[in-house]
Amino acid sequence: MEVRIGVQNVAREITFETSQSSDEIFAAVKASLGSEALELTDDKGGRIMVPSASIGYVTTGAERKSGVGFGAH
Repeated sequence: MEVRIGVQNVAREITFETSQSSDEIFAAVKASLGSEALELTDDKGGRIMVPSASIGYVTTGAERKSGVGFGAH
């Protein structure tokens, strides 16, 4: 799923793909509000950290569905 994070006073938003569900993302955002930073992981194993006080907004796209084509069996 695509996640977009708007950071206060920054023109570009942070955008990345993750296998986490929307509920997991928003639970992490809510938990971060009482701490110093929001930490998430993208599909490639990269880590994203945003200071909690600077978060402007967080949006998620639709859940990814399995694609059409060859599958691993």
